[in-house]
Amino acid sequence: MGSPSQQDTAPPREAVLETLGDEPTRAIIEELSEPMTANELSEACDIPLSTMYRKLDRLTEASLVTESTEIRRNGQHTTRYTRDFTEVTVWVSEDEQLVTTLERPASEQTADRRLEELWGELRRET
Repeated sequence: MGSPSQQDTAPPREAVLETLGDEPTRAIIEELSEPMTANELSEACDIPLSTMYRKLDRLTEASLVTESTEIRRNGQHTTRYTRDFTEVTVWVSEDEQLVTTLERPASEQTADRRLEELWGELRRET
């Protein structure tokens, strides 16, 4: 087993800061105490579904949320979103640049989790 957390030292700084600056997007992050679908988040946060998908795209691009696909026996699949950080740190570097890092939760790489990741990658490529 790995360390209790992993640190990502180079998330897209502008995306992280812009995303965290948006109140509805922060509400989504706060709601994600467990994996949820876009429909569940839309209802819980009172955000229209079309807007929810845009915000989830922003969160994913900023590396704050990950997607996983749940494959059901009937052939249907459901995408669930999970908060993918435990801490965001922002500071000014020695060369006066604004820097952000994300502290990641410990990941357990199970076969099911890897299959979900592969399915998600395949979905994005098609």
